[in-house]
Amino acid sequence: MRFADGTGLSASLVNLVLYVGGNAARLRSAGRSVVLYLPKIQTAAEAACWARLLDETEAALGLDHDTIKTYVLVEQIDAAFQLMEIRAALGGHFVGFNTGRWDYINSVADAMAGVPGFINPNIDAITMTYGYMRSYEDRVRRTTNTADRAGGYALWQGGMEPNIPVGSPAGVEASMAKAVAGARRERVAGASGKWVAHWKMVHVVRPVWEEVGEANQLGRELPPLAYGEADAAALVQLEEAPRTETGARDLLSVAMQYGNAFGQGLQAAARKPADHFANDDVLYLMEDMATGEIRLSILWEWLRKGASLDGSGAPGGSGAPFSAQTFERLLDEEYAKLQAADDRDVPGDSKATTLPIARDIAESYVLAGQKTPWFIDLLNLTLDNEDRDVARKRVAAYRKTLQDEGRRITANLEF
Repeated sequence: MRFADGTGLSASLVNLVLYVGGNAARLRSAGRSVVLYLPKIQTAAEAACWARLLDETEAALGLDHDTIKTYVLVEQIDAAFQLMEIRAALGGHFVGFNTGRWDYINSVADAMAGVPGFINPNIDAITMTYGYMRSYEDRVRRTTNTADRAGGYALWQGGMEPNIPVGSPAGVEASMAKAVAGARRERVAGASGKWVAHWKMVHVVRPVWEEVGEANQLGRELPPLAYGEADAAALVQLEEAPRTETGARDLLSVAMQYGNAFGQGLQAAARKPADHFANDDVLYLMEDMATGEIRLSILWEWLRKGASLDGSGAPGGSGAPFSAQTFERLLDEEYAKLQAADDRDVPGDSKATTLPIARDIAESYVLAGQKTPWFIDLLNLTLDNEDRDVARKRVAAYRKTLQDEGRRITANLEF
């Protein structure tokens, strides 16, 4: 959808109008709420813009004021400094916050891209209890139980459970135990619920809150929000954790698989590293754009900041450096594994079409001197295209435009 002059129209606005316009009346007649997620919010000013959009949408459709309710998915480090202000800006539209892992990790990596000593460890070490993630979650939970001027509180709906309960009996049992433990940790911390990537996880996670016998976690005594230097530093706090070649392989394998899945028309896909394809004890996780984004982002970070793959997690350690040569070797080896995989993990018709393009995009992202603002930019440029030469030319044009003009190419080049 475009404006009359040919310029692009925000997908968020299209989504708002199509969803609310097409569903509000039916939802309200059934006694249901009209609820939207607002992802990627960075500032209170942006939230205020959304409040106006929601108000005017309600007016245009003849809905009562504040009919449209919103959850804000806190995915940007900037938002962690303005949580109460975001609540206030959205007013009666606001219901609560969600916390998320992948997008927030990427936001921190972006914010710290120019800081030489900030180098993330293996992605599986950056859980919700790791350093800066722990501090971020704590700020969100404190915000929800901090009353506003009208005495109102908010909900914190916890983080996302990415497990897909399909695999060997032992693998499913072990993964479900971890999922329940994670849900219980969030419930104890003050979350009112949790969101899941796969519907089969609902019956696993819901009992964790049902056993409490209360509607939510509001009214709990939590420390008030603080805004000092120590609080800011905690939002970028690193902790010692492994950084290994196996970790690099996992990052690269899943990033290429996700790029390939996107090229095949999937926005989300069940994926795991190629080394685990034959092991049903290792379950598939739901991967989306954010997971591909942060995987390549960390590899770029390791290469540009001279990370060592010694398992210690210490920047500039004594292990082998993650060099361009190391990256190229791992890229070739992991790509070969995907080419040799069966159709369950890598569709056969993608191996000569979208998979080579996904490989080229991963290589371009990681080896670029200037960090790519968004992985999705490169994937969108090549969507509905299976010609590798065309894809390479488009990615090269993106790189040149970004370098020469400081501008991203976001238009659909098929128009």
